[in-house]
Amino acid sequence: MDMLIFVIAGLLVHCVFLASIFDIYFTSPLVHGMTPHRTPLPPPAKRLVLFVADGLRADVLYELDYDGTPRAPYLRKIIENKGSWGISHTHVPTESRPGHVAIIAGFYEDVSAVAKGWKENPVEFDSFFNESKYTWSWGSPDILPMFAKGASGDHVYTFCYTAEKEDFGAQDATKLDTWVFDHVKNFFQAARNNQTLFLKVNEEKIVLFLHLLGIDTNGHAHRPNSREYKDNIRKVDEGIKEIVSVLEDFYGNDGKTAFILTSDHGMTDWGSHGAGHPSETLTPLIAWGAGVNYPQKVTFQFFEDEFLKEWKLENWKRLDLNQADIAPLMASLIGVPFPLNSVGVLPLDYLNNSVRFKAESMFTNAVQILEQFKVKMTQKKESTLSFLFTPFHLLSDAEQINFLRKARSYIHQEKYHEAVSLCKNLINLALEGLAYYHTYDRLFLGISVAMGFMGWTSYVILLIIKTHTSLTRSNQENKASTLLILYGFAAIGVLIGFLLMIQTCPWMYYVYCLLPVTVWYAVVKEFRVIQDLVSLLLAFPLGQSIGFLVIGTLGIEILVFSFFYRSTLTVGLVAFAGWPYITRLWAQAKVASMSWTVLCLLLAVFPLMPVVGREPNISLVTVAGMLSFLISFFSVISLCKSKNKYVPMKDLSIHFFQMLSIALSTYVVNSTHSSLHHKKGLPVINQIISWTTLASSFFVPLLSPTFFFQRLLSIILSLMSNYLLLSTGYEALFPLALSGLMFAWIYMETGALQLCGDSLKQKLAVLNFSYTTDITQFRQLHLDDIRRSFFFVFFIVTAFFGTGNIASVNSFDPASVYCFLTVFNPFIMGGLLVWKIVIPFVLVSCAFEAVQVTTQLSSKSLFLIVLVISDIMALHFFFLVKDYGSWLDIGTSISHYILVMVFTIFIMLLSGLAQLLTTKRIELCGRTKRHSL
Repeated sequence: MDMLIFVIAGLLVHCVFLASIFDIYFTSPLVHGMTPHRTPLPPPAKRLVLFVADGLRADVLYELDYDGTPRAPYLRKIIENKGSWGISHTHVPTESRPGHVAIIAGFYEDVSAVAKGWKENPVEFDSFFNESKYTWSWGSPDILPMFAKGASGDHVYTFCYTAEKEDFGAQDATKLDTWVFDHVKNFFQAARNNQTLFLKVNEEKIVLFLHLLGIDTNGHAHRPNSREYKDNIRKVDEGIKEIVSVLEDFYGNDGKTAFILTSDHGMTDWGSHGAGHPSETLTPLIAWGAGVNYPQKVTFQFFEDEFLKEWKLENWKRLDLNQADIAPLMASLIGVPFPLNSVGVLPLDYLNNSVRFKAESMFTNAVQILEQFKVKMTQKKESTLSFLFTPFHLLSDAEQINFLRKARSYIHQEKYHEAVSLCKNLINLALEGLAYYHTYDRLFLGISVAMGFMGWTSYVILLIIKTHTSLTRSNQENKASTLLILYGFAAIGVLIGFLLMIQTCPWMYYVYCLLPVTVWYAVVKEFRVIQDLVSLLLAFPLGQSIGFLVIGTLGIEILVFSFFYRSTLTVGLVAFAGWPYITRLWAQAKVASMSWTVLCLLLAVFPLMPVVGREPNISLVTVAGMLSFLISFFSVISLCKSKNKYVPMKDLSIHFFQMLSIALSTYVVNSTHSSLHHKKGLPVINQIISWTTLASSFFVPLLSPTFFFQRLLSIILSLMSNYLLLSTGYEALFPLALSGLMFAWIYMETGALQLCGDSLKQKLAVLNFSYTTDITQFRQLHLDDIRRSFFFVFFIVTAFFGTGNIASVNSFDPASVYCFLTVFNPFIMGGLLVWKIVIPFVLVSCAFEAVQVTTQLSSKSLFLIVLVISDIMALHFFFLVKDYGSWLDIGTSISHYILVMVFTIFIMLLSGLAQLLTTKRIELCGRTKRHSL
């Protein structure tokens, strides 16, 4: 019961630590209560057409084909003769929803949107569509509804195809874009015969939004350098040309239509997106029509990249901007208010208008962003005690008034360039001030969480010393001292709660601030254990203490470095390979030691390999399947010939069924990818086999006997059949190497325990997981148990990053799930990816369960040591989190902390799962008789 309470408390504490990162770094940047502002002068355009080619990379669009001809001839002519062009720089995460929010609403969305699959509005916000008179949109059901749902009134109309059409295995994904173009043409044809619709489309301030998903779908299915991806770009180019022609004919060439083509994100060479690689963050922007500047010929322009020369566009001025800048550009062109939550800065170089219009538009942009700053400042001021509030001094109330008065004066005096320059300075200061108030509580919350972390880790260490070692001499408590400590910490808690209450802080602030009080009370209450520990450390030889400290620090740093450099795992595994030779294990168990060394070196190769998904190789999956089948075959033969125990036919039939699953999985992988390659789609029978195999893997191991070798073999075979279905290359071999090393580890730990003078009560051959060990057989912790726990954490991290599955978001290859489904579904695909990541975890956890049983140690004691190691890692990453530098650096530092926190929580759950998989058995038709010799 005590262990259950501790696990529940540990889960809650770590959930709080995990949630803290969202309150510190991922709170929504949005504020409400601003008034809309529009440029007071007449706009150049009555309507705007926005083309968003989902997943379109800038380089693939702009570059010439192998024969020197443009890949998109119509858009190339626009760049050279009619409009302006450049690169739109996106921010991470480079997903569809955040990209569209940046384009249409003008701000970079917080990560909370991922909880809704980038489809729904986690926080309401204003958008360019909402400010328009009417907006008609055509395209994907994943994108369009979110802007219609967030709009005020019923003036945003959506026309979507069904979600089933978003099929990565479809014969021709360009049909998604053809559907959009055809429906737009039919729409304007219908408008000629519908008086109500005709009047609406002839209004001012209207928007037509065409979301083109075919390029993204072909990129995921065939890669961006494929013929399908490039052919889709040609189709889009032709479709845009036709739509422009239809609109010019409908509106009688009135010259009042503005056009913008861009993309929400790019795509890596291996067909994924989500992170910050240039191939994902560099997207095209081409603008032409009413109010847009004509091409500007230049003789020289400098950019750090070499794209201009590669694209043969060095003589046409390239105008780069941030993705959020597109929203104010569109608002300025048709004269609607800038989106209230926009942080975009109007790119004046794209405008073909008077200098007065540019100055007025820039002034409006500055006022709109300044209003957000004022609302944010007011909110923070009202929720902070006056003597604790520190304002943003660079933009005081007086400075704001001075900026606005001076800018308005410059416009009246027709000093437009000075006004524009002043407004840009004001915008920069307002954005800096917004960031200041948005992160106002970051230091305070960070200190609270760090104090909680250190208190919790200290408490776990004391708990280990008190309950699992013989280091403490006395358990008597001084009641007076205990009461004094209790009253002291209670007073501190009441004071903190009172200060938070009068500042009307969010309820989670109470949790972050009061948790350290609780855990440090638990630590200080064990002051007698602390005294005994200090006495022991003072009596311990200084040289040995320093040696243990250096070794422990080095071990933790290797684990931390592995999150940044996967090759660190190789260094660790090579070092592990020499373990038997620096101990007496080599002399005692030569075969086991040799196997350990060979398997360590074999596994050390995987972190040096490229991240999975970049170079698919189905033949390697086939090899892994064949090896799995052969290993299982010889293992079953070995069981049949075993002299230690009789194996019933019912138990053997389970292993035969699992061998059949391995063979079927290997066939399905080859069949599916062959079918998709020939554009025949995902065969239904393959899909049925895949889902059946997945479902059976959760209970088939529970049908096998709980003897050590048979149960572990059953677990490996069931998980391996799943892993094969989710593999696309060399990673299919990874669980085989990992499983082999886990078996070697179990045998090595058995020998290591015997070296310590502890004799085993039973041989591994007849060890049964389901037998409850007598608590009197549990021993106290040795220093060697810290090494066992470190091995477990290291193997878990190796399982995590060994093949680079989640080294970054963009290493996920959608082809991994094609045996299960090809129609886009982020939650099911994400769930399958998570299961693929979990499979190596489960293998390591089951092996660790076996180590605990064979070494006669309670699972609680080793689990506590593992918890300390992982918490020290988590605290390390907490201090490494940063909010400066590139977006990639910021995102990576935060994701590392989240990963290690999830990993810490996950270890608790894995411990229970491993016990379930190894100790429980389902009897289908009566209890099997067991005979042992």
